[in-house]
Amino acid sequence: MLTKLPSITFWNIRIKQLGKNGCQTILPFTWRTQNPFRSVYFATLAGAAELASGALCMLHLTGKKEYSMLVTDFEATFSKKATGTVSMTCEDGPLLLQTLEKLEKPGDVQTLRMAVTGTNENGDVIGNFAVTWSFKRKG
Repeated sequence: MLTKLPSITFWNIRIKQLGKNGCQTILPFTWRTQNPFRSVYFATLAGAAELASGALCMLHLTGKKEYSMLVTDFEATFSKKATGTVSMTCEDGPLLLQTLEKLEKPGDVQTLRMAVTGTNENGDVIGNFAVTWSFKRKG
């Protein structure tokens, strides 16, 4: 992570669970992730959400033919102030698998809008995120 995603390392975001169906990341509430309003800075929330969806993508692409992937859109809706440790959960593994199966020949492109839910330590939803990934099968 240090060389590929240094901000994730700086913020101390960790992958708690990663499997074929989903991924969960944990974002601690520390001086590194705090904004001047004593809540979690929105950019760190976005990073944790992107990692939850992106790690799932990378897991599904491991050992397969060569693909490129890129975030093409990102949406966030915040519903509660994040003042403690936040969990980001993406459970779009089955949808991701269906999307990747459509990449049959080199040059094929598919996009997938992946849902990520952010919750606080009490299980309350603090925000919903949509990360759109574009996948291209390389030659």
